[in-house]
Amino acid sequence: MKYLEGIAEFCSVAEVGNFTGAANKLDTSVAQISRKVASLEKQLGVKLLQRTTRSVSLTEAGELYFKQVQPALQALEDAQLAVSALQQSPQGLIKLTAPVAFGEAFIAPLLNTFMKMYSGISVQCVFSNEKLDIVEMGLDLAIRIGKLQDSTLVAKKLATRHLYICGSPSYFEQHSVPQTLDELKQLDLLVGSQPFWRAVIDNKVHSIPVQGRARYNSGNALRDASLEGLGLTQLPGFYVRDDLAKGNLIEVLPALKDKQEAIWAVFPSNRNVAPKIRLLVDFLAQNIVDDR
Repeated sequence: MKYLEGIAEFCSVAEVGNFTGAANKLDTSVAQISRKVASLEKQLGVKLLQRTTRSVSLTEAGELYFKQVQPALQALEDAQLAVSALQQSPQGLIKLTAPVAFGEAFIAPLLNTFMKMYSGISVQCVFSNEKLDIVEMGLDLAIRIGKLQDSTLVAKKLATRHLYICGSPSYFEQHSVPQTLDELKQLDLLVGSQPFWRAVIDNKVHSIPVQGRARYNSGNALRDASLEGLGLTQLPGFYVRDDLAKGNLIEVLPALKDKQEAIWAVFPSNRNVAPKIRLLVDFLAQNIVDDR
């Protein structure tokens, strides 16, 4: 089976477009990818990749070879996935990314529960508020919130979250409860990383420009400032759900609440999704609580 060596590495470079991304995808080193591809080229007696200091592209022979071997390699992967699906207990590493605050508060505990349920599973999770390129980084999936950009990624909706405008009882002891957007803008507002709030007006979601006496790029900081009576804030339910239930915060203008913002699991579409990934995505969908 020596003739198979290097094919997976070559196809990964061809799909991703560089050696670093291919190494991340296959969980190996750039040097190993380079050696395997060079060995394949030597075996075939042709140059498959045109390398420069900034980019990697397929030669004419490389394009022809990739077109022929990629379906065969996919068939081998499909066969392996089919056999793996027969196992009673899933095995292997799952690499993913999630937003920082939401990931730390909800995804990490669920991942820990998932690993307790399936001892053969291990996890690597990168918490980041940047939209990481999961193909480039070799990740299996990403957890994302809100409107998705058009891409080749496959998305599965996990849950829906709402954005609540709220303030503390102590703040409303000093200020009247706003009944309109104009009244809201006259109050002390606590602004996040974006200079606008989302509101549903006439059944359409609008971005409402806001200015405030404090701006934090942290939901926890905004929640704390609101609890201290410094003003009103707009936050997702997972930050304020408990405080609203206990009366520590009071929701205002509920008719403006956007009820359509979704939490998604997204993953590459250029290969079949492994059973362990589908199992995790289904587990997250069952256990992430919708805002009601």
